Amino acid sequence: MSRIGKLPVSLPSGVSVKLEDGNVLKVKGPLGEMCQKVDPDIKVTVEDNQIKFERPTDQPRHRSMHGLYRALVHNMVVGVSEGFTTQQELVGVGYRVSVQGQLLTFSLGYSHEIQLMLPDEVKAEIPDVRKGENPRLVLKSCDKQLVGQVAAKVRSFRRPEPYKGKGIKFVGEQLRRKAGKTASAK
Repeated sequence: MSRIGKLPVSLPSGVSVKLEDGNVLKVKGPLGEMCQKVDPDIKVTVEDNQIKFERPTDQPRHRSMHGLYRALVHNMVVGVSEGFTTQQELVGVGYRVSVQGQLLTFSLGYSHEIQLMLPDEVKAEIPDVRKGENPRLVLKSCDKQLVGQVAAKVRSFRRPEPYKGKGIKFVGEQLRRKAGKTASAK
């Protein structure tokens, strides 16, 4: 039995779930509304503020989908009630980011600025930076997959390099550092 799939998804207050035709699950909460189509083989039941998932057989396909759809629906419930946040830090001299509505503009040491248009579901903010600290970018959304994908795209503009650690990294991320060249004594 799937350890993840057999756990019920409990609904916090303020979150409502509706099971529609075609095994489509709609979750509505204070931060937004999301829907997910569940495979017809997986049986979904909503009762007593809990969502339960059951699979018909122990085939590998059914076992993998059992845990997958439970995890996706759990992320939807958490997203519409609390939301998801990623924080990124721009490490490097002169590295900056600015937000104008849904448009991010990066200055990352290239000869040009990089602009990224955010999806409507993702909100960006830049907290105030004290002197000597690196600028931070905070991305918020109710969709965990989307906020992770946008954060990965932002990171791809300037990945952290292993010698000085310059680049865009996640807050709290441990970078693997390399030793630089050493002068040989003759």
